[in-house]
Amino acid sequence: MSHPPRPARTVDPEDTRRTVARRQTLVVATPYPLFFLFLLLRACVAEGAKVSAQGDRQIEQRFAMEPQDQTAIVGSRVTLPCRVVNKSGQLQWTKDDFGLGTHRNLSGFERYTMVGSDEEGDFSLDISPVMLDDDAKYQCQVGPGKAGTPGIRSRFAKLTVLVPPEAPKIVQGDFMVTTEDREIELECVSVGGKPAAEITWIDGLGTVLTKGIEYMKEPLRDARRYTAKSILKLTPKKEHHNTTFTCQAQNTADRTYRSVRLKLEVKYAPKVHIAVIGGALNGGRILEGTEVRLSCRADANPQDLTYRWFVGGELSEASHSQELLIGNVSREYHATVVRCEVRNAVGRSEESETLDISYGPSFRQQPSSIETDLNATVTLTCDVDGNPTPDILWIHEPTDQVVSSASNLTLTVTHETAGRYFCKASVPGFPEVEANATVLLRGPPTISSPRQQFGAEHDRAQLECDVRSIPRPRQVVWSFNGREINTSEPLAGADADYRTLETPTPNGVRATLILNRCRPEHFGRYNCTVVNGYGVDFLEIDFISKGTSSILTPPPPSTPPQPTNPITTCVLMSAYFTCYAAVQPLVLGPT
Repeated sequence: MSHPPRPARTVDPEDTRRTVARRQTLVVATPYPLFFLFLLLRACVAEGAKVSAQGDRQIEQRFAMEPQDQTAIVGSRVTLPCRVVNKSGQLQWTKDDFGLGTHRNLSGFERYTMVGSDEEGDFSLDISPVMLDDDAKYQCQVGPGKAGTPGIRSRFAKLTVLVPPEAPKIVQGDFMVTTEDREIELECVSVGGKPAAEITWIDGLGTVLTKGIEYMKEPLRDARRYTAKSILKLTPKKEHHNTTFTCQAQNTADRTYRSVRLKLEVKYAPKVHIAVIGGALNGGRILEGTEVRLSCRADANPQDLTYRWFVGGELSEASHSQELLIGNVSREYHATVVRCEVRNAVGRSEESETLDISYGPSFRQQPSSIETDLNATVTLTCDVDGNPTPDILWIHEPTDQVVSSASNLTLTVTHETAGRYFCKASVPGFPEVEANATVLLRGPPTISSPRQQFGAEHDRAQLECDVRSIPRPRQVVWSFNGREINTSEPLAGADADYRTLETPTPNGVRATLILNRCRPEHFGRYNCTVVNGYGVDFLEIDFISKGTSSILTPPPPSTPPQPTNPITTCVLMSAYFTCYAAVQPLVLGPT
């Protein structure tokens, strides 16, 4: 082993002069030249050894470069640097405090070599190829020098050896059959990585999955490498059918992903879609009276399917296939729910379609006339069915003007607003319908029959008394020559010839006095008296025989006949008696 050149020693001139003086003194003082020459040489050698020892103690060994922590991949090459200045002792490397040897070839460690040169003081440790066993801490050490120079040791350098993981494997294999909505677990394993492999799951769309994943790692027996596991918990859906899931594994030793795939077959209940494929108009409506065809399509796995149709909740025996035909649909089918149910081995699903039948307007209920008082508020209703919703118009008969387009007409009753109202309803493509209702003002009755009415002897005859009365009359009384005709309890003789009839009219009643067989004594002056809750009216009718002149002279039309002896008529109205003067003697029956 070579040593570095020793530095030259510097000599002080003053020391040289003293030495020469001593030498001169010795030469002069001794009589024996050879003896003194021996002593002089001995003194010079001792002085030189002393100077050399002092120089060795002044030059210490030191590191110009120490090894640092490094990371290497199995199979690669790594060099741990070590350079020493003023090296005088022996140098060796230790691995986990175990010495590797002092020679550069490091016999017994064929993958280890100390590279560099002694002249440069380079004793770097080269390892190739790196193996997992090389994962350790290393130190460069130099022993003490010959002259007592102390030994030195470098810092510890940690060599971390990385190992790429093996290709991942999915425990369930490369194909799996499952059922929709039943949770499954897919387990991916990657063995032998150092550090443990990072595992990633990717779905069929290339999306990295982050939910429902459980990751774990376990050390192998060598306590250096790991087995990594990733469990994907998944609830399969129809959309996952025939989807490929990919498991990727990698670590810092090799950032190239290694992959394994699994294809998933999902069995799922039918996904049903129902539609009207025939008979529908634009917008989906079905014209009344036509036939409608519905289609039921199902996406399912497996495809062995059975179909059932329900119309309005009732099982239809008309079809067990993908189509249903309903002929001559009427408005009764409007808003009817048609449901298609499909089954397979996994389960059943259904979907429904609500029929939208287009039909013309019709009255659910005819508008009703209203009897009311002056200034009251009333509402007329036009309740019309139709699809689409009918357009409604209210028209006031006296003015023939549209007063509203709403189904309900609300108004304040006056003499101008009273009267007949027409409700007209229309649906495009269908005939218009209309109905009417009358707003009737309550008041005393009025009689509008002719004052002269005729009959023939021996024939059947009748006298009519047309009464406008809102509200309807409480009582209609007929009298003849001042005496009330009682048909409910006819007197023996005269009243047995009479019969009365009251026929309702829109605004009141038509009172009829019927004579089964006219005789001369039946002709004369009759009185029709009408009573309601608001008042009374009467009319005197001259019953004249056809072909004969009137035996009674009728009064002028504008002047009511004046009785010779007025008689007071009392009628029960609203729980009290109101009395009127009659132009003829009038005898009323019991009230």
